[in-house]
Amino acid sequence: MATSLLPRWAPTPSPSQPRWGPSAAALTGEVQPPEPPTAEVEGAVGSPGGIHSELHDIDHREGRLVDTPHDGGVFITWEDVWVTAVDGRATILHGVSGSARPGHVLAIMGPSGCGKTTLLDTLAGRLDKNLRSKGDTRINGRRQRLAFGISAYVTQENMLMDTLTVREAIYYSAQIQLPDTMLLADKLARANEAIQEMGLTSALETRIGGRNTKGISGGQRKRLSICLEILTRPRLLFLDEPTSGLDSAASFHVMNRIADLAAREGMTIMAVVHQPCNEVFEIFHGLYLLASGRTIYFGPATNANEFFASNGYPCPPMRNPSDHFLRTINRDFELGGVMIRRNQASFLTKVFVLTRRSFVNMYRDVGYYWLRLGIYISISLCLGTIYYNFGYGYDSIRSRSSMLMFTSGLLTLMAIGGFPSFVEEMKAGIMDKNLST
Repeated sequence: MATSLLPRWAPTPSPSQPRWGPSAAALTGEVQPPEPPTAEVEGAVGSPGGIHSELHDIDHREGRLVDTPHDGGVFITWEDVWVTAVDGRATILHGVSGSARPGHVLAIMGPSGCGKTTLLDTLAGRLDKNLRSKGDTRINGRRQRLAFGISAYVTQENMLMDTLTVREAIYYSAQIQLPDTMLLADKLARANEAIQEMGLTSALETRIGGRNTKGISGGQRKRLSICLEILTRPRLLFLDEPTSGLDSAASFHVMNRIADLAAREGMTIMAVVHQPCNEVFEIFHGLYLLASGRTIYFGPATNANEFFASNGYPCPPMRNPSDHFLRTINRDFELGGVMIRRNQASFLTKVFVLTRRSFVNMYRDVGYYWLRLGIYISISLCLGTIYYNFGYGYDSIRSRSSMLMFTSGLLTLMAIGGFPSFVEEMKAGIMDKNLST
């Protein structure tokens, strides 16, 4: 796969230059951008790296690559980015390249485990300590770290306090995140502005709620999480599956608010999404498609159908384009044939394997098993110190009886502490049994 030439930062872009995509070029009255070049394709399923799109804005007067960011926006590019495990046993991203621009929403899509969140974490500087990355990442054409307030990251999980109301959560967050140089009235005004942008006015006095208490809906929780992050007016916003767990209507409302925010504020927004519906897919300006850690397609979302069709994978009528793309590039469920049912392992084999699995589980669970082991050693040292060298008289007989009774009771209580491990093994055993039937 050829290495993509990325657009570089242009300090003073011309407003007459066409935006990303043919629709904007048509509005300016200029020539339509050329058709996306295609690479040799051996098959999108058999060779994920075989499909690639290189699409950029082109200044037709000078014939050079340009980019057209909003004034004061953040243009982020990444080229030949690799992410591997620290021990070098696994490679998650294989030399991926791309870019995101102000005022646009870039959707990062792909099968589960293809590296979508890893790419987002790498660009946001949140990569796990067990992973290491290399490659060229630039902010507005320069190699620099993202400063506080420049970027924001919305995780997949909604980290919210269940007992607070929506208004309280936003007001408290505004007072914490915004600088002390701002007046309290200005902070509250900024909070109210964010509330309006995310459409949370009707839920201001409702408690957030949680697992055991009823509160706001799932879509409102997601919009609240985004609202808390945009209080500082970041120029670059990372979203990890903002539509996860939402129905199609809630997903559309969330992404529609995000797209409006990008257009109005000139934010650069990158969102990891998983199988969006047609209405949500039409909101995205750009599409970044990954499979097995490799770039499959990068370009305007509106051109993705044409790209796959030109490479022999047209989208059937009445099918969601995003579903079609994922079916085409997903290799996780290709089976060479139906597995023939065989007899289960012998009893001795099961005992050996389960014992080994339990040992590995206990060895790696530092917060539970190793902590208990340390407590047991401490208790044994205390008992040994208390009952050390107390002689052979009548009083020593009573002391020995007390020690035996205390030790037997303690051992019983300590044995009860291991009961959760049996529950865990029981659940795993039920799952194994269901899978084997």
